[in-house]
Amino acid sequence: MKKSTIWILTIVMAFSFIGLLYVQIMYMENIVKMRNEQFSEIVKRSLYGVSTSLEQDETKHFLEEDFNEADNGFYNHSSSGKNEFEYSITSPDGTSDYKIQGNWETIKVEPKNETNLEDINDRYKSMQETLKGQYLYQKGLLNEVILNILSKSSNRPISERADSAVVNEYLKDELSNNGLNLDFEFAVVDRSGNDIYKTSGFYTDETTAVYSQVLFPNDPVNKMTYLKVFFPKKSDYIFSSIRFMIPSFAFTFILLVVFLFTIIIAFRQKKLSEMKNDFINNMTHEFKTPISTISLAAQMLNDDSVRKSPTMLQHISGVINDETKRLRFQVEKVLQMSLLDRQNATLKLQELDVNATIANVEHTYKLKVEKFGGKISTALDAEDSIVNVDEMHFTNVIFNLLDNALKYRREDIPLELSISTRNIGEDKVEIIIADNGIGIKKEDQKKIFEKFFRVSTGNRHDVKGFGLGLAYVHKLITQFKGSIHVESELNTGSKFIIILPLIK
Repeated sequence: MKKSTIWILTIVMAFSFIGLLYVQIMYMENIVKMRNEQFSEIVKRSLYGVSTSLEQDETKHFLEEDFNEADNGFYNHSSSGKNEFEYSITSPDGTSDYKIQGNWETIKVEPKNETNLEDINDRYKSMQETLKGQYLYQKGLLNEVILNILSKSSNRPISERADSAVVNEYLKDELSNNGLNLDFEFAVVDRSGNDIYKTSGFYTDETTAVYSQVLFPNDPVNKMTYLKVFFPKKSDYIFSSIRFMIPSFAFTFILLVVFLFTIIIAFRQKKLSEMKNDFINNMTHEFKTPISTISLAAQMLNDDSVRKSPTMLQHISGVINDETKRLRFQVEKVLQMSLLDRQNATLKLQELDVNATIANVEHTYKLKVEKFGGKISTALDAEDSIVNVDEMHFTNVIFNLLDNALKYRREDIPLELSISTRNIGEDKVEIIIADNGIGIKKEDQKKIFEKFFRVSTGNRHDVKGFGLGLAYVHKLITQFKGSIHVESELNTGSKFIIILPLIK
């Protein structure tokens, strides 16, 4: 798959996920907004119901008060229905008692005392006038109640007009009747906002949503009181309606992670494919040159004149031997790659003296360095240097690092190589291989231990390889239970630091 195709798929999927998340977030915001509006409407309707109930209680209070005063007069009455009445009236001279029953359409007058029946006709007209007067009196009485409510009600203490227990009960009933069973806290405050009384849990701040309602709207403005309510668990109530969205977000997040993982794997596979193609090209080139040289030497051996010349024959055999060694070295590199791909490489671990091994490597490699006009030095300061490693592979690790220093040397100054050892604490040994070569860029230092990765050398084309050397080194040091890292500056040099555990 082309890299451009992967990028197009990535962009399309990214826009799809962004659109999906946007739709989910907008849907959730709309649900929360609608839920808040419903909640506010229910609360406002309930508070209005509380205010109405308190006004009705106050009207009842003044009615009872005025009727009690009226009942202490010269007549008594009772009512058994909405339009029915019954009065007991005493005549002005106190000699007769009469009972008047009926409604506003039919009136029946009976004497309480049968002996006074003969007086009823004479007094009938008088009683009608009296009844009319009483009716007008009752009408005036109601008007007086209304005037009392308008003029006297605001003078009563608010604790009597709206008792906290009554307000609490009304609030519970109204909220329950409107389908909202939620804990609440409330307070009654005056026009200045001072608390008249409040529940123990009532508090407000800038983030608290408080609902307010005038308790007695007909009171004078300077005497108005307000009922304030807030709900501590309102957020839980609101967001309980969108909990079903949590699995949706979770699945979307899982899909996003899987998508990102897939894209990363696709790019890695693309990069790995390119690296393998480079590896095959490099390997073909590396094999082609020695094979061509050996083929040419073999053709020359078929020449009789060459076979008759001992000097030429020795030179050709030397060329064949050198190119065979070169081929064998390249094959070993490929085998090293095979070793990297195996999860558990077969290693022959044994006790090895690091100082002695490095001294042998330095002795072997010294001539090769001097051939390029450089020099190599050692400082083996580790007093304890016995480690548990595979001797062959450990030696290859040191040789690989020295080969890299030789390949990436600077042309303008002589090569200087150094190998040093020292103890870290009581259980570790540190091996440092330093050079004064071209160095490694900061962005490349994290990648140099990856398979097939090769540091860019600019316009230089004489540096060949498969990009396996440092990956091989890192793999083996890790299997030896050690660690390796690099410190490098461009055009200054590199320092590879290996730390291995000691055997006590």
